Amino acid sequence: MKLEASVLELHFDDVETRIKRFIKTYVENAGAKGIVLGMSGGIDSNTIAALSALAIGGDKVLGIMLPEAETYNPQDIEDAKKVADQFGIQTQVCDMTAALEGIYKSMPIFDPNDRLCKGNIKARTRMICLYYHANKQNRIVCGSSDKSETMMGYFTKWGDAAADISPIMDLYKTQVRKLAVHIGISEELAAKPSTPALWVNQKAEDELGIRYEVLDLILFGLERFIPSGEIAEQLSVEVSQVEDVKKRWLAVEHKRRMPLTPKLEYRTVGTDFRLPHSKY
Repeated sequence: MKLEASVLELHFDDVETRIKRFIKTYVENAGAKGIVLGMSGGIDSNTIAALSALAIGGDKVLGIMLPEAETYNPQDIEDAKKVADQFGIQTQVCDMTAALEGIYKSMPIFDPNDRLCKGNIKARTRMICLYYHANKQNRIVCGSSDKSETMMGYFTKWGDAAADISPIMDLYKTQVRKLAVHIGISEELAAKPSTPALWVNQKAEDELGIRYEVLDLILFGLERFIPSGEIAEQLSVEVSQVEDVKKRWLAVEHKRRMPLTPKLEYRTVGTDFRLPHSKY
């Protein structure tokens, strides 16, 4: 198998149809009134917001923008609203500044210089806001995690990865960008650099240390058990870079699983006690 951009090509008409059917079916089976999701103005959340609107109607989709003083970027709000207007999505702005300040002050050991721990608080506070609206309005929380970042563990556990459904989690970032254009999102927004926006000037590719165009092909190869050396040779990268991606992918498996529990009884939740999503 030759590792080149074409191996990531999909029939996006089919992908769109399957994702919309998945969203619509889940909402209907749950007896929910609609969907709530965070709209950061980034490509993942914009794409899933648009797909949700196409699946169940924009009037049943609530996109919540969650700015806070430290990382506030008016362009992100504008980009989110642009997509919301295009697809008829309801929107609401919830300023998290006061809530975050309250959390910081409530913890005696809080260290304002530890930006990772501080950033995780922000991601988990966003989750609290989304789930409050879901509980209050009988909505499903729709996550916007993609496959590239999920495989790399580039998310906050119980934060941005916390959701009832994650319709684009099986699509690599470069595939999400193409799907976005396919459903009508502008190429400018589709190409917008990704950021969790947990601190100022944070960029996903800078922290991952690799461009998504290369990362996605490495992950594609690893997923298919292609040897690291062969992947490196085909992509003209160092074997060490492929190995670094592989090590990180395997090391963060704990972030993708439910909490571990010892096997003590006949059937154990999360291990061998699994029920179908549909009703009996």
